[in-house]
Formats: sequence, structure tokens, C-alpha cells
Amino acid sequence: MSATDTPAQLLRRAAAKLRQDAEAARRFVPEPWSITEDRVIRAANDDIVADRSSCRPGDDADLPFIAAMHPGVGMALADWIDEQAAFNEYFVQSGLPTLPPERALAVARQLLGEVTR
Repeated sequence: MSATDTPAQLLRRAAAKLRQDAEAARRFVPEPWSITEDRVIRAANDDIVADRSSCRPGDDADLPFIAAMHPGVGMALADWIDEQAAFNEYFVQSGLPTLPPERALAVARQLLGEVTR
């Protein structure tokens, strides 16, 4: 989070980035994505998303995760992040006691590459 970002601003930046990335991916490799028997992930239009066919068995352990994280999942996650931002803004503007949405902020920081160690 930049020094000037509120939690809601950080969340909205992450949601916008994720939405942009998901839309870009969707244009070329639309969901759903599925894993073939030859250890290749194919998109709905039959384009290859990831290919582990030439790898040793076991080197394809990431295929289920890649297939699950198709653009539709990215768009749904961006919507959830925006919703968390809206909830946070509502509570802050209403003067109600609130805690920052830590889990949503952790996801946002990962998406933005702003992870602090």
C-alpha cells in the first residue's frame, strides 16, 4: 500500500489490475480451461494455455491450479475485492468502528506485488 492509499484505494487498484489482466487473457484464451490427457491446458477455443507434455511426470503439478484460475475466476475475484472496498468505505464514511479487511488486503498486495515481508 502506498503511503497515501486508504485500504479501499488499495483494494480498488488491485481489482482494476486483476480485471484488466483477466480481460486481456480472456480475449485470447477464453474459459473454461481444461487439462487434457497429454498434460496440456486448453482454453474453450482450443488454444493452449500451458503445456507440460514434454516435462517429467510430477513437473505438471501446477496444471490444476492454472486451469482453475482462468479469466472468469479473475473477474469474480476482482468483483469480491471491489465489494470489500465498498464495505470498507461505507463503514469509514458512516463513522462506524471498522477493522481493515486484512484478508482482502493481503490478496490485493499479492496481486499488486506490494507484499511486505
